[in-house]
Amino acid sequence: MEEAPDRSEDDRERENRRMMELLNELRVALTGVQILFAFLLTVPFSQRFSQVTHFQRYTYFVTLLCAAMSVSLLIAPTAQHRVLFRRHQKHRLILRGTTYMLLGLGFLALAMTGVIMLITDVLFKTGTVVAVTTGVAVVFGALWYVIPLVRRLEIDPDEAPE
Repeated sequence: MEEAPDRSEDDRERENRRMMELLNELRVALTGVQILFAFLLTVPFSQRFSQVTHFQRYTYFVTLLCAAMSVSLLIAPTAQHRVLFRRHQKHRLILRGTTYMLLGLGFLALAMTGVIMLITDVLFKTGTVVAVTTGVAVVFGALWYVIPLVRRLEIDPDEAPE
């Protein structure tokens, strides 16, 4: 029987892989948030914006701020990586970048939920707004945080491959 090849990584290879994984994941998230942010920036310049209710105006503004926070947090690891390049900070950058990404995704989920709430409020009555917005928020929370956190708690850290 043939022996499995040695797949062990040294610390430097592991850190390089982790950094590349983080940056690749950030690219995926950034595309979505940049499109959303660009859309939100154009909304106040549409003809109907002057007719929005106070609720819609505040929903829009909070949604815009959530999208801006998401952009800021999702771009931060890349900017910090460039500033700290060759300063032996990769491990800290990965830890901080992971935190920024999780927070950025949270703000992205809030911004996307806010857009859904705003559009639903323009089109339908309050009951539909509450149901749809709650449903969207639950889906984001479950898929992005609850399911992976439950799985993470089920995995024994000593047995988990990296």
